[in-house]
Amino acid sequence: MQFVRYTTGGAPQWGVRRNDEIVPLAGLRETVSYQQLTDAGFLRVVDDAVDAADELALPATEANLLAPVPRPGKIVCVGLNYHDHAEEQNEPVPDRPLLFGKAGTAVTNPGDPIVHPSALDEVDYEVELGVVIGRTAKDVSADDASDYIAGYTAINDVSGRDAQFADEQFFRGKSYDTFAPMGPTLVPDTRLDPSQLDVACRVNGETMQSSNTQEFIFNIAELVEYISGITTLRPGDVISTGTPGGVGIFRDPPELLKPGDTVEVEVDGIGTLTNHVVAERE
Repeated sequence: MQFVRYTTGGAPQWGVRRNDEIVPLAGLRETVSYQQLTDAGFLRVVDDAVDAADELALPATEANLLAPVPRPGKIVCVGLNYHDHAEEQNEPVPDRPLLFGKAGTAVTNPGDPIVHPSALDEVDYEVELGVVIGRTAKDVSADDASDYIAGYTAINDVSGRDAQFADEQFFRGKSYDTFAPMGPTLVPDTRLDPSQLDVACRVNGETMQSSNTQEFIFNIAELVEYISGITTLRPGDVISTGTPGGVGIFRDPPELLKPGDTVEVEVDGIGTLTNHVVAERE
């Protein structure tokens, strides 16, 4: 079951994507919310509603897809969480998750442009699995973590490397507007196993990253336990779980994004998130 936020020119609404069609959920008595997505009973209601409203389906090409979480309260990012990414940097495997923040205002929609800031020379791509929180989580145990997850989406953790390295910390380089493309779908936790998903990033059709979440150093449950022990996670907060090897900055020579490029990040079961890179207007 792939939930989508979309518009056909009016107000944003929720639907369920089935192959090349979207079935609108406007007729539900309940409102779709991140908390509702943690409820197995609600998901059964949606299954029935989609079957009943099949004749209302519209071609996916007629809809403008939106980020599943347009303005997260916080985006908690995990650095160095794939074994192959640690290897390409010759870094030891961390003994605890390495966390940093990314501004919620960096989120942008599928199909919308990534704006390459004129102040930066080194803009990079990073395919990541995103975890959307559905219930308020404080001091949650790993065994109970899935009860607090609304679902999973794909994120391109676009990174300004020159800002990141100059500042010797992450926030500025990660938080420029449009530096967090998200989507194209949101898949509930009970409908997707996050432990063995293929992930990939392509630039202009060339595969730059290809891995599997089996390469995680810290799995989803461990991340929810660790992060919720530090800060309260609330519905609509997002955890970006780290990127695999193959990022542009560590290639020899570096292969970084430039205006005119097309970036696709793909996560198995979630779909392909496509964005074009454009120059910042002067």
